[in-house]
Amino acid sequence: MALADPAWLDAEYNARAAIPDHPAIFERWRAASELARSQLPCELDVAYGADPAERLDVFPAGDRTAQGATAGAPVLVFVHGGYWRSLDKADHHFIAPSFVADGAAVVLPNYSLCPAATIEQIAVQTAQAVVWVLQHIGEFGGDPSRVALAGHSAGAHLVAMLLCCRWKDVAPGLPLQPLQGALGVSGLYDLEPVRQAPFLADDLRLTPASVRRLSPAFFPRPKRPLYAVVGGDESSEFRRQTQLIRDQWGPTSVPVCETLVGQHHLSIVTSLADPAGRLHDLALRLLTLR
Repeated sequence: MALADPAWLDAEYNARAAIPDHPAIFERWRAASELARSQLPCELDVAYGADPAERLDVFPAGDRTAQGATAGAPVLVFVHGGYWRSLDKADHHFIAPSFVADGAAVVLPNYSLCPAATIEQIAVQTAQAVVWVLQHIGEFGGDPSRVALAGHSAGAHLVAMLLCCRWKDVAPGLPLQPLQGALGVSGLYDLEPVRQAPFLADDLRLTPASVRRLSPAFFPRPKRPLYAVVGGDESSEFRRQTQLIRDQWGPTSVPVCETLVGQHHLSIVTSLADPAGRLHDLALRLLTLR
């Protein structure tokens, strides 16, 4: 894209600045996540790599007829957002209870944050986290042939990247495409305007070359579906990014491209945790639970 007005880009992409009550929302997420950890069996800070940031949390699927994990359960891997530079897996444990109740296991990985890491490094880490899931989730009652991804904001960017991953280059013995599909919530699929946004520049250190390597909108179309959803109250750029991935990948690769009326960049995440929410329904479809 041509150079845009820096102030306009900051206004379009600085989602927190557009949500005055975002500290209260994050506090509600924190409290709900603490409650989830207290009420559900979980394994926290499981290492998927050597770096201290390479840890993930597992919420095994609950057996609704007896105690213990449900064998052969589908698995949802949720990748958090925060512009690759903030937030934590523990902030998002509130997503797990409704999926556990539906018979799915939930895995939430962490990754290193910018500027200590680059987005390239973060993408590799999330791929390694998925490899751990494919190789080890059976120990927690999960079915490695029924793994789907979901991600919010920067996390949506990462799960779109993972749909395009050459898995055999990451770990020998993996199928060409081991994933069921992915749900991208308020995603960033073309990083050129992100590169130009001043409030992100120092932390992300994107270059024109790294933008080309890291913009999944311009990758070959994946063979598994991406469901792309954005809030109706989000900025025009976030809404454009969601339409862009549909336009570039086409309706076969992006069979769902929706705008949720009345949702902004943070409130939309509650639709994933809500058993009656549209995002929850879409995730269950990817998990073949609906």
